[in-house]
Amino acid sequence: MRIPVLLAAAGLMTAGCADQTDQAPAATAASDPLLAEAKALFEPIPTAPVLPDGVAADGPLVALGKRLFFDPRLSASQAISCASCHNLALGGADASAASIGHGWQRGSRNSPTVYNAVFNTAQFWDGRAKTLEEQAGGPVVNPAEMAMVAADVPVQIGSIEGYRPLFAAAFPGAAEPVTMENIQKAIAAYEATLITPGAPFDRYLAGDTNALTDRQKRGLRAYIDTGCASCHAGRNLGGTSYAPFGLVEAPDAKLRPPGDKGRYAVTRAPGDEYSFKVPQLRNIALTAPYFHSGAVWDLKQAVAVMGQIQLGQALDETRAAEIAAFLESLTAPQPVIAVPALPPSTGTTRRPDS
Repeated sequence: MRIPVLLAAAGLMTAGCADQTDQAPAATAASDPLLAEAKALFEPIPTAPVLPDGVAADGPLVALGKRLFFDPRLSASQAISCASCHNLALGGADASAASIGHGWQRGSRNSPTVYNAVFNTAQFWDGRAKTLEEQAGGPVVNPAEMAMVAADVPVQIGSIEGYRPLFAAAFPGAAEPVTMENIQKAIAAYEATLITPGAPFDRYLAGDTNALTDRQKRGLRAYIDTGCASCHAGRNLGGTSYAPFGLVEAPDAKLRPPGDKGRYAVTRAPGDEYSFKVPQLRNIALTAPYFHSGAVWDLKQAVAVMGQIQLGQALDETRAAEIAAFLESLTAPQPVIAVPALPPSTGTTRRPDS
C-alpha cells in the first residue's frame, strides 16, 4: 500500500485578526463576480483527510505514524525528529532559513510546510520524491539531516519493545512488520492527515462573501490580474507544477544561490536549471522565511520580489500590500495536536551518536 499523491490543494490560516472596519458589505454569491472567477481557479481544503482505502484517520497506521513523526530516535543523534524541521506549532515549518541537522550542519534549502503537503504533486523543492511515503525516508538517511543508515533504522525502532505491538496492529499478518518501508508508510499516513481546512478563503469559496474583507478582495483581484494564479492555483494555490525561479529577471544571488540549480539536479535537463516546485501558499503568512533560499522574511516583500522576477511587474506598495492581505486569508485555524507519549528505549537500543 502506498500513500498516493493527491493532486488537489490545501488551506491556510486566517486573517481572523483582520481589521474589522474593513469588512465587506452584505452580499450574495450571485452579486459577486469575483467569487465565480475564484471558484474556477481554486478549491477549498476538504474538511476531512482523504486517505487510501482501509486507512482510517483514527486507526493504528496513523497512530503509529504520529509517534514516529515525533520520535527523535529515527536520527543518529536521537535529537532530531520529523517534527524538528516540520514544527506543527510553527505552521508545519521551522521558522528558519535552513534547518539544522546532524552535527549542527545547516541545510541548503528552506524547510517547506508539512501541512497540506499531501495535496502537492511531489515533495521537496526539486520534486525528487513523488509521494509522502518516499519523502519520509529521505531526511532519515541524509548525512546532513538525521544521518541514519537505512538498514539500521528498523533495528533501532525494533529494539524499542513498546513499538512492536503498534507495528503488529498497523501491519497485521506481516511476518516482520518493523521495516524501513513500513516506517515510511506509517509516517506518510500520519502526514496525510495534516490538513488545515476552514480558512477565510475556503469560506469565501463556499459562498460566504463576507469571509474576506474589502482589502482582501482587492488583493484577490490583483492576485488574479497580475498573473499569480497562473502558477499558484488549485487547492493548495501551488504545489502542482515547476517553474524557473527568475522567469523574467534573474534574482539576486542571495535569493537564488548560483550553486543550487533546483530540479536540474534531478532531471539533468538544461531547461530545468533553477526550476523549483511552485510552493503552495496555504498558511503562507505563518511560514516565513520565504523561497527555497529562505532569504526573505516579510510577506509583502516576497510578493514584490515575485512580481518583479516572475511576472516582470513592479508592484507598488499598495498593490503588494493588498495581495499580501489576500494571502493572509489563506491562514486556517491550526490543528490542536497532542504530542504523543513514546515507548521507552531498552537496553539494546543503540545509544545516541554525539
